[in-house]
Amino acid sequence: MAEFKPLELSDMDLFHKYLGEYSFSTYEYTFLTLYIWRKMCNVAYSIIDDALIIKKSTKSTGSYFMQPLGYTKESLKNIVIKLDEIRKSRTDFKSLFRDVELPFINELIDNFGYNICICEDVNNFDYIYSSKQLISLSGRKYHRKKNLYNQFIKKYHYEVRELHDKYVIKDCIDFAEDWYYSREKKDEQLGFELESIKDILANREILNIKGIAVYVDGRIAGFSIGEKANSKMAIVHIEKGNLEYTGIYSFLNKTLVEKYFKDVNFINRQEDLGIAGLRKAKMSYNPVRLEKKFIVDLSL
Repeated sequence: MAEFKPLELSDMDLFHKYLGEYSFSTYEYTFLTLYIWRKMCNVAYSIIDDALIIKKSTKSTGSYFMQPLGYTKESLKNIVIKLDEIRKSRTDFKSLFRDVELPFINELIDNFGYNICICEDVNNFDYIYSSKQLISLSGRKYHRKKNLYNQFIKKYHYEVRELHDKYVIKDCIDFAEDWYYSREKKDEQLGFELESIKDILANREILNIKGIAVYVDGRIAGFSIGEKANSKMAIVHIEKGNLEYTGIYSFLNKTLVEKYFKDVNFINRQEDLGIAGLRKAKMSYNPVRLEKKFIVDLSL
């Protein structure tokens, strides 16, 4: 039976070897994504038939596999059968695959016909935006966002700083802690996120994160962290702002993309998790599409 090793920072080169030029349309498979959520999702991996197999496990989903990485057309069927055998030998799996994109489903159909069960994971669809639109905020559909952005730049004496200086990093960590502890409801995910913010900021050079911190009158008002996944898509991973400052989130959103990601076509701002308020906020930025993810099981 395959042994699965918990994901660590030292595994980055191995994952980049298998990922190569990032070919996915969702944010799930970047090393930074997996590293940020490694503790909450109990991310672990193994090598099976020369393919990289990633396993996750959460309270709500149980254990499951992501799409294999680095398989060949000839090896895929045998790999999937082995993963299904692992799944059947354990009681913690609720499904075989999650975080699945459509091209992989087509490959499964080629190998297994229609002996598969496919379910759209609607609450985990990724919100994809046009970088040009997020920068320009032009047109009627962005009127409110542009108005909030303009209010911020006119109302406050602000400064944008990069995430290099150790004092800026400390300010971001202190801000993230204050943001977390000021919330009435502190769910488990936000606790894991806080610890990951500290971790990725400490290892920012290794992880090659891009980010900004915004100061108003010398005091930090918010920060944002992202990464360039490939030549076409960037991902916004973390965004925290002080709502006492009108338009802070509109400013963070536009400024991060403008500073670091204006050369890519699309910005991935992740999913809404089925949370109504989060869904409303993400829809208000007018996504160009929702990138689907699927839950897949075999019915052999």
